[in-house]
Amino acid sequence: MGTPGAALNAVAKQAEQLRIDGNFYFSKDRFGAAIDAYTEAITLCPNVPIYWTNRALCHRRRNDWTKVEADCLRAIQLDHNSVKAHYMFGLALLQRKEYTEGVKELEKALELGRDANRKSYMVEEIWQELAKAKYLEWEQASSKRSWELQCLKEACETALQEKHAFDVSQSEGFLDELTNSHLKQMEALGKMFMKAAEADTRAEVPDYLCCNITLDIFRDPVITPSGITYERAVILEHLQKVGKFDPVTRETLDPSQLVPNLAIKEAVQAFLDKHGWAYRTS
Repeated sequence: MGTPGAALNAVAKQAEQLRIDGNFYFSKDRFGAAIDAYTEAITLCPNVPIYWTNRALCHRRRNDWTKVEADCLRAIQLDHNSVKAHYMFGLALLQRKEYTEGVKELEKALELGRDANRKSYMVEEIWQELAKAKYLEWEQASSKRSWELQCLKEACETALQEKHAFDVSQSEGFLDELTNSHLKQMEALGKMFMKAAEADTRAEVPDYLCCNITLDIFRDPVITPSGITYERAVILEHLQKVGKFDPVTRETLDPSQLVPNLAIKEAVQAFLDKHGWAYRTS
């Protein structure tokens, strides 16, 4: 008669084989078969988060966002640090137009991804989705601000015009002086509203906030011993495919020598918080 431990081990092995089967079906775009395999694995071992996230990924490919959300919530209950679960849950919330909560989940996934295995983490994919959501959020807010500023500007201009007309009607002379004063006031008003709209006006992102290789704004900046900052995924790819040297200084460089550049990371976030248009990806 077998021991309880042996029986549990057999069940776990069966569930793991079902996961492998599901992965195979998924690779062949047989999402229904993959869902069935993952569901059987979940039935056998319901407390393994990867079974839930794998099934959620199948639902995502089928655009069944209600089931994506349900599976991801269960995965998060089992593993609060699941990058894929937070990521897909965020996408599901965005599908429901719950932008604030969706963005929070994507930001959580991004932070977790940055701390995960550097060779397999999903920072770029997550950042792209987060950027889309943040840009949409900015665009909506920017349109509202622009409309409000324009209405306020027109009201102020009308008030100045009426004041000028009244002053002229009461004046017994010095019309040129009144006109010059009015024009200066109108010019100052225009400059003030132009200044107010600056944060929403697209411009160039400062060079020091961009990767030397991609020229894109940093997502996950790291600094080398020589003091040069790169996008982590890009410099890792260079070290793996081109050679273990700094592409700018040509000095020997190992992945273990890369250190997160927290100062640049904070500067990028501060810039993005103020200039939401910079989230626009090509």
